[in-house]
Amino acid sequence: MPHVNFITGNANKLREVKAILEPAIEVRSQSFDIDEVQGTVEEVTISKCRKAAELVNGPVLVEDTSLCYNALGGLPGPYIKWFMTTIGHQGLNNLLAAYEDKSAEAVCTFGYCAGPGHEPILFQGRCPGKIVLPRGPPDFGWDAVFEYEGQTFAEMPKTEKNKISHRGKALEKLQAWFKDQPEAS
Repeated sequence: MPHVNFITGNANKLREVKAILEPAIEVRSQSFDIDEVQGTVEEVTISKCRKAAELVNGPVLVEDTSLCYNALGGLPGPYIKWFMTTIGHQGLNNLLAAYEDKSAEAVCTFGYCAGPGHEPILFQGRCPGKIVLPRGPPDFGWDAVFEYEGQTFAEMPKTEKNKISHRGKALEKLQAWFKDQPEAS
């Protein structure tokens, strides 16, 4: 069975990734503080992936999530973690207070690297939605303010969210790639 070392300190992300990938792909977890470059979500993910492969000296999986507000030209984008930490759910809503357009897109980019010296491969999933006042448990990032077809991610059962979310879509692409790459394990 193929395996990956998923580099994350976020227990919620780890739980979702394991729920989607296992048992087809064994997910091992390691937590490292990796400096993130500024740039597009793709540039951030590739940089993190290369650094993680060197630290682990083996196959790694890294993830970067963006929340892109259409009214703000894609911001906060890959910096959503820092926005969420700094201004919280209410602040995320306040960013759009002056705009009628509350639409947004959740973007998840996974980077897989077979080890040091190998080129990272990216798998990206996207989910359209809109920003709403917080609903549901506030325990997983911005899930409580991102609504998809009438429910926030926080209100959805985890299995339903995993089927339609940006993360679920990106991991589907990763799984399909692994099926065609048996030597990637």
